[in-house]
Amino acid sequence: MYKRVRLKDTVEVPPRHLADVTPERVKRLLQDKLEGRMDEEVGSVVSVVEVHDIGDGAVLPNRPGVYYEADFDAITYDPQMQEVVDGTVVEVVEFGAFVGIGPVDGLLHVSQISDEYLAYDGENQQLASTETNRTLAVGDEVRVRIVTKSVDERNPRDSKIGLTAKQPGLGKHGWLEEERQQREAQMEGN
Repeated sequence: MYKRVRLKDTVEVPPRHLADVTPERVKRLLQDKLEGRMDEEVGSVVSVVEVHDIGDGAVLPNRPGVYYEADFDAITYDPQMQEVVDGTVVEVVEFGAFVGIGPVDGLLHVSQISDEYLAYDGENQQLASTETNRTLAVGDEVRVRIVTKSVDERNPRDSKIGLTAKQPGLGKHGWLEEERQQREAQMEGN
């Protein structure tokens, strides 16, 4: 879920910029420091959008810059447990598919895609069913539910989000459309 949140953080202004401690300068420094970072409480910081207040600077021993505490607004993406999201398959591997949901990727394990057996086709970067000829490949749009979330603040790339598509209304968009058309055809036949 995307949110606009008010945050407070400390930013170091290097000596060469001490004559230019403006909201715009502090915003750029906060963007460099925070954007793309994952935080347990607010999620992934997508963008620092506005600086509201810059506190008094503090000098620390043996540090060249001056440290300022700033109040600012940021756009964050915080995946919520059990949230249903749409995403795009960005990579297919033997054990499943990585799905881009907002600024982060989640793992859709092969056991959470379908009740059918899906074989890995490395040559075509896809998972394929031999029963129904359904495939899941890079670039496919999917609807999934977030079922696990483990945030690693020190190493955001090591954060893990687990996904499932094994419930009604979830899966590859093309499969969902096929199922909808089949239901409509059955209703017309009754």
